[in-house]
Amino acid sequence: MSSSNFNGGEEQPFISHLVELRNRLLRVVFCVLVVFLGLASYANEIYSLLAGPLMKHLPKNSTMIAIDVASPFFTPFKLALVVSIFISVPYILYQFWAFVAPGLYKRERRMVLPLLIASTLLFYLGVAFAYFVVFPLVFGFLTAAAPAGVAIMTDIAKYLDFILALFFAFGVCFEVPIFTIVLVWTGLVTPANLADKRPYVIVGAFIIGAVLTPPDAISQTLLAVPMWMLFELGLLCSRVFVPKSDGDCQELSDAEMEARLDRIDRQENE
Repeated sequence: MSSSNFNGGEEQPFISHLVELRNRLLRVVFCVLVVFLGLASYANEIYSLLAGPLMKHLPKNSTMIAIDVASPFFTPFKLALVVSIFISVPYILYQFWAFVAPGLYKRERRMVLPLLIASTLLFYLGVAFAYFVVFPLVFGFLTAAAPAGVAIMTDIAKYLDFILALFFAFGVCFEVPIFTIVLVWTGLVTPANLADKRPYVIVGAFIIGAVLTPPDAISQTLLAVPMWMLFELGLLCSRVFVPKSDGDCQELSDAEMEARLDRIDRQENE
């Protein structure tokens, strides 16, 4: 009997965490579903808005086409679902924050919450940059590069996959400042080390731009240059996030450093 009670006591916290995780995931799914139901009746209008950058550069009297039988029906709804997730990102991040925050120290909570907010804004900024800056230039180049006698008629499903890939690429690449700050905050690198690696970062940005964008120099540059600038921004901000006491801690032994950090954590949690 005592053994059973002991095992039950060990399993209960883990089960409670799983229950809480399930409840928060259900809230996220419910939120996305509610937003999707609100957007479903406007699916065609949303797709027309998203197809605007391409339609403006198509030759006169050219249209998009649907190769698959069900594409005219399913493609707009697929876009509406993606937009629903996109709109629900703040609520999704809030649920993630509410789940992990109780297990963090106060100084960690002061760091993580601003990083979550900043990462959300940067992702939205990357998507907006792709739609308003990159798409007009890319589609203008691609349609102008078509050989004479070739009719440009893009499939709506393939176009959706193409723009979603670009949205994701620019959204993730605009997270470079967050990645830089986290690397410095966790102690894996220092701002000085990152500054020394600047030439490699620039080359890597252009390689990533070549891989993630269409095969033209314009879109590659439009992704690589902002990544470089965002790296510089993250490098600048990371110097602020480095604790001022790090220099003092480096002079201490490992045992003294651990004791000091434990004392700071206890004081913050009191």
